[in-house]
Amino acid sequence: MSTSSIINSYTTLTGDTLRRAYFLMCATREMDRLYEEKKDVFGRYAHSTSRGHEALQIAAGLQMHPYDYAAPYYRDEALLLAMGIPAGALMRQLLARGDDPFSGGRNGYGSPVLRRDNLPVVPFLGPNTGNHVVAATGMAQGLAYLSSQNLRSDFDRPVVLCSMGDGALTGGEVAEALQVALLKRLPIIYLVQDNDWARTARAEEYRAMDPYEFAGGIKGMRRTRVNGADFVQAYESLRLAIEYVRIERMPVFLHAKCPLIGHHSSGLRREQYRPEENLELHRKDDPIIRLRKYLIIEGENEEALEGIDTEARNWVAEELDKVISGESAAHESITLHTFAPITPAGETPEEETQPEAENITSARIAARTLDKILASGRETLYYGQDVAGMSGGLYGEAAGLAERYGIERVFNMPAQPAYIIGSTLGMAAAGCKPVVEVAADQLWAGLNQLVHGLSKSSYLSGGQFPAQVLIRVRTGAYGGGGPFRSGSLESVLLRIPGIKVAYPSDAADLAGLLQSGFNDPNPVVLLEHRGLYGISSPATGAPVPLGKARLVQEASAGKREEGSSVALITWGMGVHWAREAAGKLDGAAEILDLRTLYPLDWEAIAGSVKRHNKVLILTEEATHGSFAEALAGRISRELFKLLDAPVFVCGAEAVPAMPLNEALEKAVLPDADKVAKAIEELMAY
Repeated sequence: MSTSSIINSYTTLTGDTLRRAYFLMCATREMDRLYEEKKDVFGRYAHSTSRGHEALQIAAGLQMHPYDYAAPYYRDEALLLAMGIPAGALMRQLLARGDDPFSGGRNGYGSPVLRRDNLPVVPFLGPNTGNHVVAATGMAQGLAYLSSQNLRSDFDRPVVLCSMGDGALTGGEVAEALQVALLKRLPIIYLVQDNDWARTARAEEYRAMDPYEFAGGIKGMRRTRVNGADFVQAYESLRLAIEYVRIERMPVFLHAKCPLIGHHSSGLRREQYRPEENLELHRKDDPIIRLRKYLIIEGENEEALEGIDTEARNWVAEELDKVISGESAAHESITLHTFAPITPAGETPEEETQPEAENITSARIAARTLDKILASGRETLYYGQDVAGMSGGLYGEAAGLAERYGIERVFNMPAQPAYIIGSTLGMAAAGCKPVVEVAADQLWAGLNQLVHGLSKSSYLSGGQFPAQVLIRVRTGAYGGGGPFRSGSLESVLLRIPGIKVAYPSDAADLAGLLQSGFNDPNPVVLLEHRGLYGISSPATGAPVPLGKARLVQEASAGKREEGSSVALITWGMGVHWAREAAGKLDGAAEILDLRTLYPLDWEAIAGSVKRHNKVLILTEEATHGSFAEALAGRISRELFKLLDAPVFVCGAEAVPAMPLNEALEKAVLPDADKVAKAIEELMAY
């Protein structure tokens, strides 16, 4: 029987595709060999190769189109080669070279970031050890929405390929993502590469069931098993999965058993944790041996296969020569791409005529501003817990938005802060502009996604994938909220480079910072104090630029001249305590509302210190280890010659949780009397 007739009997594969797959397998083996042989060159940074997983990965990569999206994991070297990424580019990344085309030497091997016309899109989605699954699902959600609204210019029905190791499924965030994918009918393939190891732990040590059984618990999830060492079987299974997702726009879970022939990584070598008999068992299912035997059965001769092997080795050697002999590009500024620059379209407009201010609650002005934001473009989405339906948000600030803009754009999410936060990164990569809402006490569960994904996207993609994301966070104690609904966490957020943090103190600033935060091309967290939603204040709805403080109240000229005035620097609810306290002190206090905690208006702070020479920083947080203490330290260091006294800090008591009892809550928090007393102590210093 001829080669072509045998192939056509069992598979849609052509001889050319089989030979291409064999070439790529030989190339990955040669790369693995070179990395071991040239440890003096490649041994500095830990890396994992695809050895044992090549068949599955190449089967997937060869079927990806430029209009598709990929979320690879750290072992997907062969997948990347099959997608069309040159071996030299991967080598430059392994060497952390300045001319690494993905991140300029900032990110590790097997973590490309691509936005090229002729290759699938590969955004930065966080650490590709499982963390990326949430953002990849958000990317599929964004693509599904844009396609449903005819907001994409192509009609190719893209799919998202999300690859992971089996150990990733033991994480709760992955389960959140799988639930949403099925619930929202998302075009994503979860490719689980199961080699029975998670670092040095055997499968029986870290899981109670295998991935296929796990997926069976998600009713309705289409799933399949495949031998990941068998290229032909893997190719056909993936072809069917991709075709199904492309047409039906539903998720598929593909579980592939793969042998682990190499190390977990170069930094954790196999002899450190694997007995020889286990390694020998895995070697018996070597994918390259399987494919070679198949090709011989199909009519290829040994000489032709040796020729392919030689060609692959020569190609890798040529790529290596270019990398070794070529000059490394100069490393750019280490801070470059921490934030994406604000384009003129995203700048806060200077309105020639301001509308007349009206007395309005923060909740009501928030509703108006969100309406304006959603009206600005159909790529904008708003979601979170309780934002849609009859409630319209806990404080009514989203009332009517779902009815006005549709449940495709304004929708509820379960209490899954990790998914809510992490999905925004994928949404932004797909071309959406997400606005989401969580509570401060829930945000703790989403910090993993915020720290490792959103904040690093622009920086670790070399500016290719900035994330225009606005996160509204309900924060602060408001009277009887108790231990889990009274949190303040600005100090935690300010320890995360790559995000901006704003904190309005009234309706006008809430409206203005909402608009500016939405227009900024970077992740912005807007902290909104629960206690302010029902308070009315004059507001025009005019934008407020990020990074600009506001002088709320000046000290009297007489107090300044006699040297008995103080600069009171605060934000959020602190502004209201400060005003009340200042009323007791006969013009002795100037109040500066920071409004934005990062970027910080240092010029305004320095001016206030220069005018008064004594400084009190007021915060709702416990002072120990807080942003307020850090700011006090910076003022002391940089403005020491202007000070007539140490910088004082007034904040909450350092207790593990806010008591439910309102009298106890009051005892923990600052108030006007405590602030006035602190100012008097400072002025008497």
